[in-house]
Amino acid sequence: MSTTDILTTVANQWRAAVNAHDPKLVASYFTPDAIFQGLHPYSVGPEGVAEYYAAQPLGMTADYTVLETRQLTDDLILGYLTVDFAFVDRPTKTVNLALLLKKTPEAWQITHYQVSLLP
Repeated sequence: MSTTDILTTVANQWRAAVNAHDPKLVASYFTPDAIFQGLHPYSVGPEGVAEYYAAQPLGMTADYTVLETRQLTDDLILGYLTVDFAFVDRPTKTVNLALLLKKTPEAWQITHYQVSLLP
């Protein structure tokens, strides 16, 4: 499986859980020590991820485009994406998203999530 295939698999799981507004499921795709930086102060671990997504408005959806991937080691993949977060009551917000995926005994999981706004 290519690095892009692995990243797409994880990103599709993340997107489906975000679009379903299922914060606990979103958090399940992160490692126990994951660093998470959305558009609010950062957190470490799945609990912070679940809290972040629980606070997102109902009806928010995510759609992404993979821009780049890099295999850093056998068990680490870096991904760079753009993500469009759509809302029912305001304009879509486009962000850059850097993901660091780690291969765990269970699956590839997100160990670092870093969002930045486009200018």
